[in-house]
Amino acid sequence: MATEVIDKAYIIDIIAACSNKQVQVVADLLEDLHPEDIAYIFYDISLEDAQFIIDAIEPEKAVQVVEALDDDILSRFFKGYESEDIAKRFITLLDTDDAADMINVLPTQRANEVLSYIEDKQFAGQIISLLHYPENSAGGLMAKELIKVKDSFTVTECIEAIREQAEEVQKVYTVYVTDDYDKILGIISLKQIILSRADIKVGALMKNVEDLVKVNVYEEAEEVANLMYKYDLDAIPVVDALGRLQGRITIDDIVDFTKEEAERDYQLASGLSENVESTDKVLVLSRARLPWLIVGLIGGILTSAILANYEADLAAIPKLAFFIPLVAAMGGNAGVQSSAIVVQGLANRTMGAEAILPKLKKELLVGLINGLICSAILLTWNIIIGYDSMLGLTVSLALISVILFASIFGTITPLILNRLNIDPALATGPFITTTNDILGLTVYFLIGSLLL
Repeated sequence: MATEVIDKAYIIDIIAACSNKQVQVVADLLEDLHPEDIAYIFYDISLEDAQFIIDAIEPEKAVQVVEALDDDILSRFFKGYESEDIAKRFITLLDTDDAADMINVLPTQRANEVLSYIEDKQFAGQIISLLHYPENSAGGLMAKELIKVKDSFTVTECIEAIREQAEEVQKVYTVYVTDDYDKILGIISLKQIILSRADIKVGALMKNVEDLVKVNVYEEAEEVANLMYKYDLDAIPVVDALGRLQGRITIDDIVDFTKEEAERDYQLASGLSENVESTDKVLVLSRARLPWLIVGLIGGILTSAILANYEADLAAIPKLAFFIPLVAAMGGNAGVQSSAIVVQGLANRTMGAEAILPKLKKELLVGLINGLICSAILLTWNIIIGYDSMLGLTVSLALISVILFASIFGTITPLILNRLNIDPALATGPFITTTNDILGLTVYFLIGSLLL
């Protein structure tokens, strides 16, 4: 059953069954539901009902449901469980990377308690090692579960090693070849192993490390995503400074990361200062929205100050006020369009430092063309309406100037933010629209003062 067909009546039936403690009814209702879809139901039910559902379904499916929960929901969900239960019922059934992500939502003291209840100390140690890496780094994304063989193995020995290690690995993409010190030497595909003679050495079949795409544990996650996209990889090995194999990052981890990054950038561009969900508390939502509302408020105050400064001009030619919203809106739109293109180029690494000057020239030309076309339309409209010809010329020249300036400003701003290690997505939000409103109106009234 897909998420979009889960209606309120279905959720009400589940809640009723939970309230009546009907374990089998809940299990039957959720039997054909995907874990991701069950996780969506948790937004509409109480903590007690969520726990009852987890107890009613199969343990393996329960872990998948919990794994699919957003961090804020997961954090609240775990409050209903003892640390030992979290460790044994959920953490130990996950891959190391997913286990580390799950433990990361817990307070430090609680996380340490959970780790202490993990009986497999090697597994616990692997989780701890992952927690030491920055969240948005290759080390923070990688999983320790992988299949590796020695270059001296024959194909027969390689197959036997794969059988022994495969139980801990959910998806086998490639087999990594290492030396006695775990330094990665290359990779070998399952197809090569299957099609090769039993007595051939793995070292003779492998793709050498010189031709292998790999990343350091401290490589930025965004760069990892770009590499996997560029080379169409299902998995990528992660090594330390000595070239020793530390783990692997699979495509599903990158999909999750890029989804989170896209949501964060969208929120930033929308004027939200932190990552929030609709289910968050009122104060959390207010705190996320307020900073940029204050920026907009300050921008509005400055705009009103500009209008007050040109009060005499507006009194002499009241029709100048008719075009204030138009000039402000066109400048903001042009700036956001330019900044969005630059942000996209910075995100996918298609724009380097050497491309800045050509990009500025291109945006200047685009702004000029768009400004001329929009100004011509506006001038024609003013003539049809019967406004004074000088007023029409003034507004049209101001519009060209504002679009040109906004295009250049929208191009430069994300580049400067990127150079300062500030997320350039900020340039597509309230920051650039507010700034363009202020400067656009200033340009408009300056031209009006000179011509009228």
